[in-house]
Order: sequence, then structure tokens, then C-alpha cells
Amino acid sequence: MSKHAITPKEIQAAADALAEDIVRTSCSFSRTLSTITGVSIFIKSEIEQFTASFKERGALNKLRGLSAAAAKRGVVAMSAGNHALALAYHARRLHIPATLVMPLATPTVKAEDTRRFGATVVLKGQSLSDAAAHARELENELGLTFVHPYDDLDVIRGQGTIAIEMLDQQKDLEILVVPIGGGGLIAGMAIAAKSINPSIRIIGVEAERYASMKQALAGEPIVCGSSTLAEGIAVKEPGAFTLPIVRDLVDEIQLVTEEHLERAMLMLLEIEKTVVEGAGAAGLAAVLAHPATYANKRTGIVLTGGNVDLMPLAFIMHRGLVRAGRLVRLRVSVPDRPGALHQVTRCLDRTNVNIVEVYHQRAFSGLPLQTTQIEFVLLTHGRAHLDELLAVLRHEGYEPEIL
Repeated sequence: MSKHAITPKEIQAAADALAEDIVRTSCSFSRTLSTITGVSIFIKSEIEQFTASFKERGALNKLRGLSAAAAKRGVVAMSAGNHALALAYHARRLHIPATLVMPLATPTVKAEDTRRFGATVVLKGQSLSDAAAHARELENELGLTFVHPYDDLDVIRGQGTIAIEMLDQQKDLEILVVPIGGGGLIAGMAIAAKSINPSIRIIGVEAERYASMKQALAGEPIVCGSSTLAEGIAVKEPGAFTLPIVRDLVDEIQLVTEEHLERAMLMLLEIEKTVVEGAGAAGLAAVLAHPATYANKRTGIVLTGGNVDLMPLAFIMHRGLVRAGRLVRLRVSVPDRPGALHQVTRCLDRTNVNIVEVYHQRAFSGLPLQTTQIEFVLLTHGRAHLDELLAVLRHEGYEPEIL
């Protein structure tokens, strides 16, 4: 590992230097998730940091290394959100001016919180690459110090401190599952973890739509999608420092779909009572998508961030309920006569199904005259409960249709 630009001793030094200003986050066993998945899951909850993400470690380590002159002039960075929050928060604590350039699609909560920490926020470009180009322009124009969110040695050293904590808190972990954007987090963690336990497996996770690190390691052209729920790891270009470290020390990179990310976010919300953003849920999504890799293994998952807008979270919750058969849209055709609606709702009442919405359709259908359609949006306890309702409706002569 000495061939890399970062050593385990430097990461340990960063851990010592940051100890008083960074939360030593919990790393605890999740009994319910472990039972559901068949994997011994230990959750490292970086959302316990003040800005709700691991990015504070690298940002503060970088800021503490600035010269007095550089600190006085200030820093500039591009960020999809969490790096901006972390840099703004600790820059204010250290009285360092900070300018953050964020893509136009950055979640509102992240941009507004960054401003509240006293930083100058510039929304520019459609992607992180566009924001980076503008940040570099400001660096040259104003003489600011550019703080890269992942391809910076001090930032990587700071992020690596997570692995030191995890393996101190849970000494017999066999696998660490780490989200990958540009690679700063996994590079630092891999160096630290492999120095402590050379046999530990380091598995990186990328969104299927942004598999840039996996593609780069395979020597393939980097082709990314237009969007992903895991916008925090939606990076098109791996770091120059991080790529060789990942190549040497990371055992495997797994891809997860948007559906797996949604399912992981919903499980963390329902089971752990924890709000986690898409990138933050990538580790659990990997366990759900690739269960054979982790079966019966003591697996450490990093919940990297919890900053998510409420609207996407609401959509994820509703879609999760639909997938589980707990939120259902049902259509029933009935005779168009008084009492017909009452007869159908009696079936719902018998099965204790909750009605959310009712839509009575006469004109916009191809049904014969004197027949109408009723559409219900219903809440059930799950698929078994839904099957019970369908059976009752069919027994009463109806032909229910799930929409």
C-alpha cells in the first residue's frame, strides 16, 4: 500500500486530528434487516454527523491543512450537495469564506442548508462536471483554493477515518460495503481497512445508471444515464488519485437498479426509522440485489447521507406501498342503478380494507349503457389481504381489475 499517495498512518493521523470536531458515529447490528436478508448487517450511521453525511470528515481535514493566507482568501468547490454542506459548515466554524457551485438539479434542501451555513451558493450547469468547470473559473479569477469533493488527498484521508472507527467498533467484520461516486470514500476506507485486516473484503456500489468506476476499471467507454435516485454518487469521471487505489484494493464493484435503491430507502425508513438519501442507501441496496455475496457474512454498511427532499421521499413511499400490494387501484364494473356502489363497498367493509379514493365512471368507458365503472384507491395490509378482497369480490359476481 506504500505505492499509493496515501498511507494508513496518514489516515490515522487524520482520525486523531478530527476526533474532537467530528461525531464518532454508531456502528450497530440491525437485527431485523439481518433476519430479512440472511446477512449479519452492521450499520455505520454517518447521518449522525451534524450535516447528516460523511463528507464532513474530508472537508474538515482539508480545511485544517490550509495555510493562513489560503484560509483568508477562501475556498471554492463543486458539489451535488453533501460536500457543499460539509464544507460550508466547517468553513464557517473556522472563519474561512466558502463558495459552493452546485448543479441546477441539486435537491432544494441541500442548497438552502448550504446558504444557511453562510456560504455563497452558485447554481450552475446540468451536471457535476458543468459545476466543476465554473468552480475552476472562480478559483482562477478570485484566487480561491479549490476543494475537490473526492479527488483530493486530504479529503480522501479524512473519509478513510470511517473504516478505522468501524473496525474498532466491530472488530470481526468480514465485508465493508461502500457507495462509489468518484471514489474518495472507498479509496480512503480501503487503505485504512486493508491495513487493519488484510483479509477483509471491500465491495463498492454504484448506481446502474452511473457505473463510471466499474467501466473505467474495465477499460470501457464511460456511458452514464441522465438521472438516478442516488444523485450523490452520480459521477461521470472517477478521480485520478482514487482510480488506482480502487483498482488495487477494492475486491468487487456491484451495480444496483433504481428499484433496489428505492426498496433500500423504504426499508431503512420503515425498519430503522431512518431517513436516508439514495446514495446513502446504496450499501443496503447492494445486499438486496446481490444476496449471495453477503450470505452469512458479517457485513458493514455505511449510510453515507440523509439529505433528501420530501417530495421524492413521498413518491418513494407511495411506490413502495404499491409494489408491496398495500396501496392498490382497483376497477369494478357494476349495474348503473341505486345501491350498486353500496353493494361493492360492503365487500370492502367485510375484508376491512380502507378506501382512500373513489371515482365513479360513466361517460369515459366502452361499457354498455346501464353499466358503470367504479375505481377505488385502497389501503391493504399486503398481498394476502388484497387476495382476500379479490376473492370476496369474485364470489359476489364482480370481475375486479387491478390497475
